[in-house]
Amino acid sequence: MIKASLGAWLLWRLLGPESAPRFHGVQKRPPGPTGRTIVAGRHEFLVREVGPPDGPPIVLLHGWLYDGFLTWHRVLPTLAERHRVIILDLRNHGKTDRIRGRFEIADLADDVARALDILGIGDVPVVGFSMGGMTAQELAVRYPGRASHIVLGGTAAHPVDRPRELMVPLFVVGRALTRIDRFLLPRIAHTYLMRAGVFPQENAAWLWQNMLDRDTDLYYEGGFAILRFDARDRVGDIGVPTLCIIPTDDQLIEPHLQYETAALIPSASVVELVGAKHEAVLTHGDEIAKAILGFIER
Repeated sequence: MIKASLGAWLLWRLLGPESAPRFHGVQKRPPGPTGRTIVAGRHEFLVREVGPPDGPPIVLLHGWLYDGFLTWHRVLPTLAERHRVIILDLRNHGKTDRIRGRFEIADLADDVARALDILGIGDVPVVGFSMGGMTAQELAVRYPGRASHIVLGGTAAHPVDRPRELMVPLFVVGRALTRIDRFLLPRIAHTYLMRAGVFPQENAAWLWQNMLDRDTDLYYEGGFAILRFDARDRVGDIGVPTLCIIPTDDQLIEPHLQYETAALIPSASVVELVGAKHEAVLTHGDEIAKAILGFIER
């Protein structure tokens, strides 16, 4: 029975039509910047900017699942009142180039440094959430003087507190399932976010399209890079003011790992988002924006 069901599913995915959730009501994209591309090295990176052009700049780095705008769109309105906010789509995300092959979080930091060179920006506050926070850590260590402040949200210097022997097979299985049915895992995540009320119904189609805008293999290369990331021997070298924003109910990067990271960084400050989960950047946007401004403007 199981074999027959599996065979039927495989045939359906190979021969059947693509399926997508049904969206009800008027569908909208949240208001925000559309962006432009810059060439850094051999590749194009999408950059969005919002806020006064002559305002003090601040750079935002997104996490693994979404592009820069979706990650930060709840935070942007407050930051952009006084700051020139620069949002970069990291490699293999959003409208930035797909760069094939294995990469490390350090490669993302190198990409960001090259992009900042092209933009003519240095000594700027850098804010990273989740994988973006790992990238910010590497940027601060590898490129002293590029970041004037570091804000780390929902992230850690060692983000996976589980044996790699367990996690790698889970990622391999996830990648295999997504190769067969590219809608399967996005549908699960989309269903969770919509049922949890993270997004309003009018943004459901936009969220769905954003989650499909990825290369399956390169998406999981990002996941494997996160599994390999361990900067505990380096974050003590971060020599700029650092703020760690910790969702206390984070279900993906365990809070105790985030607290441990804050303890490793000299004089790091901590802001707790009590009761918030990993999607805090979407559910607690105002609190995060106020924490960022209070830290970089003091």
